[in-house]
Amino acid sequence: MGCAFALFMVLIAGLVALLVSLFGAILGGNPGSATNILIVLAVILGFVLAARGVRSAARPVGDLIEAAGRIEEGDLAARVPERGPREVRALARAFNAMSERLEATEAERRRLFADVSHELRTPLTVIQGNLEGMLDEVYPPDAEHLTLVLDETRLMERLIEDLRLLSLATSGALQLEREPTDLAALLRDVVAGFRAQADADHISLTVATDPQLPMLQVDPARIRAVAGNLVANALRYTPSSGTVSVAAAMDGPKASVTIADTGRGMAREELERVFDRFSHSPDSPGSGLGLAIARALVEAHGGEITATSEPERGTKIRFTLPLP
Repeated sequence: MGCAFALFMVLIAGLVALLVSLFGAILGGNPGSATNILIVLAVILGFVLAARGVRSAARPVGDLIEAAGRIEEGDLAARVPERGPREVRALARAFNAMSERLEATEAERRRLFADVSHELRTPLTVIQGNLEGMLDEVYPPDAEHLTLVLDETRLMERLIEDLRLLSLATSGALQLEREPTDLAALLRDVVAGFRAQADADHISLTVATDPQLPMLQVDPARIRAVAGNLVANALRYTPSSGTVSVAAAMDGPKASVTIADTGRGMAREELERVFDRFSHSPDSPGSGLGLAIARALVEAHGGEITATSEPERGTKIRFTLPLP
């Protein structure tokens, strides 16, 4: 804008000089009178052009002020047209991007509250129903009904702890207890913990690790939780006589872990939101937080997690961890 203004002033000055010479010739060689007339005309022209320029620049600024007021009042769908000078258009684009992020964040917040309310409603209903039944002497206060109430309170406790962990991890406030960790040994321990379940369901559960894997600086408890969650999911959706394999290998500057199964797989729509909070299939007994937590924990370590799947052929989930 500054360069354009300077060029504009140079052109005006040149035009004034040219007109001075012409008017001087017309007025019989009296350039002083011609100069005074042209200076007045130039000033008037300058004011007219300046007013138009200010009005043209003020219009998009007014749009921004109006849209900011709408956002302040809660209308997060407010957007501004991208017009005016280049700098103003860039400001409008940044404003619209900010508005889109605010709108998406608010939608996610409302969705999260709705999902949490839905997940808590079931155990609360069971607890309330059993306690009221025992107080009204409809149910006896025996071990069966008290155990059911206790199980539901544990379910609520687990859900609340998962939400707390997810919140800490996604906000960057989670404190990782990093220490030298043998990733291969950790994965073998995780697989050993699921061996009895796999054998009972007649599922082949294998683990293979690269002997060249170095010690990693990670939080072993968190990575164990990630691997355990992925193996548990793979076993849950793998039919009898199926296979679940766990593999770890070097992948450039990172170590990669892949959990593959021969289960029912996922459709594309399900795969696209597999790591979203409270996203789970209708037949899943969980809350839908497990994979969201797994992603948050992996990313907190500086790694990445991805999923690929084919319906009726199985799913692969791969996550990476940086090498020391």
